[in-house]
Amino acid sequence: MEKGITGKIPVLTTDGAESGYYDIKLLFPVLFLVGIGVVMVYSASSALALKKFGSDYYFLKKQVVFSLLGILALVLCRHIPLKLIRSLTYPILILAIVSLIAVKITGFGYSVHGSTRWLRFGSLNFQPSEFARFALVIYLAYSMSKKKDVLKDFYVGFLPHFFILCIFTTLIFFQPDFGSVLILWVITWIMLYVGGVPILHLLSPLIFLLPATYFLTITSAYRLKRITSFWDPWQYSMNEGYQIIHSLMAFGTGGIWGTGIGKGYQKLFYLPEPHTDFIFSVIGEELGLCGVLIVIGLYSLILWKGINIAKNAKNYFESFVAVGITSAIAIQVCINMGVAVGLLPTKGLALPFLSYGGTSLLFSMASIGILMNIGASSLKGK
Repeated sequence: MEKGITGKIPVLTTDGAESGYYDIKLLFPVLFLVGIGVVMVYSASSALALKKFGSDYYFLKKQVVFSLLGILALVLCRHIPLKLIRSLTYPILILAIVSLIAVKITGFGYSVHGSTRWLRFGSLNFQPSEFARFALVIYLAYSMSKKKDVLKDFYVGFLPHFFILCIFTTLIFFQPDFGSVLILWVITWIMLYVGGVPILHLLSPLIFLLPATYFLTITSAYRLKRITSFWDPWQYSMNEGYQIIHSLMAFGTGGIWGTGIGKGYQKLFYLPEPHTDFIFSVIGEELGLCGVLIVIGLYSLILWKGINIAKNAKNYFESFVAVGITSAIAIQVCINMGVAVGLLPTKGLALPFLSYGGTSLLFSMASIGILMNIGASSLKGK
């Protein structure tokens, strides 16, 4: 049988059905980014790892393992029946809520820099907020597909979804993890808007949110300093503005071609968390503008494919899942890069497929597997 669609590799079954499509136009940029991530995590973390753990390969070895597990997750999610994912919506939702609660009330909660965002089981760490993001997308897609004809009704199309969002964001807020809270809100608003919920319904919570946000900002010295240092980081160069200043210095040093892999300076105990939150800055310094544009181009390919998959999905559930997954990746990329170049206040968020971290990489790769699954499902339906 001939290849049916350019750029897609079919695996044939005995009945002639093409059941194993792996969309190369989506798979290639993902694997390319993961490969860049492995190299840059080592470059960004080697000095830190040597000082803290006595081996410059400490983070590299773990990132390689995370990458292999991520590829396995991608393959599994590419072939898991979408009907099974749909049927597990509420167990996934409940498990996500329980895991967020467990961070605070069990002895498995693990704190870093004053934030308790992880569950630790021996030497393994798990970040429930990443799972919560996935669970929320699945729940919204399931609920909206069932209510597609009444989504314009405030009490049916908006309020129940807003209630679930509030449960998630309240639990994550007290970790605290404001970056994840922001992502959940934007994902929900995008999915509801695409589903046809009226804009007035989406704007209604602002009556309460704007005063609450203002109050929480002015009553917290830490948050207030974050905002003021964002407007003028050079005035706070020794404290709150330190991160963004050294991030900008990294990009400035990199120029067009970069200093070369491993030859960056800011990662040497100047730029905080160079292998996680600020890996994009290390890329800017060592790979220069060319490397930055390549990374942005690869993300653009992923988002373009995600949008096309959402548009061509064979049913509402699959379309909404694709919208949610694509939105989640896009928002996280925009926030991380925006922070790195000083366009947004400092916020601790991983850069999908590139930053060090097992939970983030695992769920990002699993999400791509589901996107491919939806794309293949739409081809079967034609």
